[in-house]
Order: sequence, then C-alpha cells, then structure tokens
Amino acid sequence: MAAPTGKRAGMAGAEGTTGQGRGGMSAERRRRVRLEVSREASRLFWTQGVEATSGDQIAAAVGLSTRTIWRHFRSKESCAEPIVMSSVDWELDTLRNWPLGLSLEDHFRAEALRHGREATPTEREDIALGIKMIRLGDSEPAIRTAWLMACDQVERQMAEIIAKRLGGEPDDVEIRLHAAAAGAALRVLNEHVGAGLLDGASPEDFLGTPERIAHAVRRATGGAVGDPVTGGTG
Repeated sequence: MAAPTGKRAGMAGAEGTTGQGRGGMSAERRRRVRLEVSREASRLFWTQGVEATSGDQIAAAVGLSTRTIWRHFRSKESCAEPIVMSSVDWELDTLRNWPLGLSLEDHFRAEALRHGREATPTEREDIALGIKMIRLGDSEPAIRTAWLMACDQVERQMAEIIAKRLGGEPDDVEIRLHAAAAGAALRVLNEHVGAGLLDGASPEDFLGTPERIAHAVRRATGGAVGDPVTGGTG
C-alpha cells in the first residue's frame, strides 16, 4: 500500500501529535504507538535500507495494519522521527531542568551520572537506534529531514530555556540567535559522537561528552549561556 499524499498525508501526520485521535485514542497511547512503530521502522531502515522497506513491512513488524501506520505517519520515512527525537531527549530534559543557580557544566555532569545509573535498557536501545538514523541521514535525504526536524524542535525549546535564564522572551532576536547557535553546537556534537561510535570508537572515548556539550553551548553563545544566574535557585 502506498503512503498517503496531499491533504490526507498532512492530516495523518498531525493526528499523531495532539488531542484525541480516531477511536478516542489518548495522547499518551498515541505517543507509545508512534514510538513502537518508529523502533521497528528504524530497525528495518538500518538493516535493509529505506528504499527496500515498505509500509506493509513496517506494519507487519509492529503487528498493526498498514492503514493504521498511515494514520500515525505521513510517509514511511517520517516513521523515523520519534526515534531520532529520542536521541536528543536526554539533552533536552537536562536543559529544561537546569537550576538557575548551577553552571551548565556542573548540571550536565551530575545529570550524566544520574542517567547512567537510571536509564532503562529500552531507553538505551532507543538512543542507539536514534544514532543509527542520524548516521543513515548522511546517505538518505528523507531520514536527514527527520533529524533536521528534531534539531528544529531542539532550537525552539532552547529559546524558551535561554529566555528563562536571561530574563527575555523566546521570540527576542538575541534569544533566538543564542538558541540557534546552541542548537547547532548540539547537532554537530551529536553527529560527531554518533559517527565515532558507529565507526568502532569505544564509549570510554566520549566520557567527557557532557562537559563538552556544556562548553560548546557556552562558546556558541559567546558566554551568554552557561553561568549560574545570580540569586537563582530554581
């Protein structure tokens, strides 16, 4: 069955994001279904290639009808988006929970240790799959689009995080410039680390990555983002 196109495709893509879907599916249930489909699609994309993978194969792998797949995704390539986003979810959660009174380096260091202790096997597998999809994007433009869409979400959320710390608004030009620079730094580091791991580097080679991320954000924003906020505790 071919992927939906035009207006129907747009509706299918939007249905998986907000409100109650067809049949009254809750937002949380819809999120879980999309993530499971994304896992299976990403595995197929990685093992046999995007062109060789069909919507029918993705549906069979996850135990759903092909029609249901197209109710959640606008195309087979877009099935990679939730897994790609999972590769940066930890970084975003860390930034969202960054206390005002703590430097970015100290916060990232502490959160990296916590994540290392608490991450579930499924979370680790999702991150590994996300890294593979980012790498696959080097040769598959449609998968690259999924990664760049994730980066756009990172940038938008970075604007809110930076605005909170600097006392501005997310749509202020200076805030947006800082967010764009910080987001680009995160993108480059994620691509660099992911490529290294897939090329056979040892995870121990990247033990300093959390601090490196913090340093990259600090440098990219000209030092505007990274320090504790005076008088800040929350």
